[in-house]
Amino acid sequence: MIAVIPFPDISPEVFSISAFGMEFALRWYALAYMVGIGLGWFLARTALGMPRLWPADQPPMTRAQLEDLMTWIIVGIILGGRLGFVLFYQPGYYLSHPAEILMIWQGGMAFHGGFLGVALAWWVFCARNSIPRMQAADMMALATPVGIMLGRIANFINAELWGRPTDAPWGVIFPVQGALCDGEPCARHPSQLYEAGLEGLLLGSLLIVLAFGFGALRKPGLITGLFVAGYGAARFVVEFFRLADAQYITPDNPYGHVLRLTDTVGITMGQMLSLPMVLAGLIIIAIGRRQWR
Repeated sequence: MIAVIPFPDISPEVFSISAFGMEFALRWYALAYMVGIGLGWFLARTALGMPRLWPADQPPMTRAQLEDLMTWIIVGIILGGRLGFVLFYQPGYYLSHPAEILMIWQGGMAFHGGFLGVALAWWVFCARNSIPRMQAADMMALATPVGIMLGRIANFINAELWGRPTDAPWGVIFPVQGALCDGEPCARHPSQLYEAGLEGLLLGSLLIVLAFGFGALRKPGLITGLFVAGYGAARFVVEFFRLADAQYITPDNPYGHVLRLTDTVGITMGQMLSLPMVLAGLIIIAIGRRQWR
């Protein structure tokens, strides 16, 4: 008999309160966003408070400017993440149900969309405040992986974005049915935790060590490039274990490949969106090298 791990009985809600005929619930996913943004702010603020980490011992912005930038980033995450999910993954559905586009409480956020939203917020904010864009990007890249890690853990708690069936002893039986299991619950890769480990813990630890221990922030673009390329590479790898989004899965395409090479081998939408990130990260590093001393 294959050893598997039953899904832990964790409610998607941290707590709920009912009062005056209304109910308020704090969900793990929302808590992950809040704590992730808070920890990211702490990392950025700590780095800004250490001039020796930056070129010419000059941080790219003040702590007051960081507070303003956080507002822009939060808006970019929410709007970009939601619109990315709508456009990349379910455009047909939301074209037919436009009123649901803003119903973010129903779920549905895309990292690649959130990434683009934050990139736009960063570009405009730096232009308005005459802030060195590459150094500001390095600060933001340093602060991002912790939020990704917590978000993926929340995905696991919510029993969503799970992986393909597996015989591995760490396979988890999620309380759902899905493709490739003949309609029955089966052991699956806990791909959410793979992403939390690779895109969050491992990548974040690497950037922190390089920034605070090896002076990587003194080389504009290095931290940003490593983050963008590292996330793209990690996500590309995890997609081999993660089940594709339901709208891409059909009886004759059970793996949900958007580019099929064989019946079981191909490229998913997540991989299509991640490959350009690897190239973009390398380009950012190459451009940044012109400023290195």
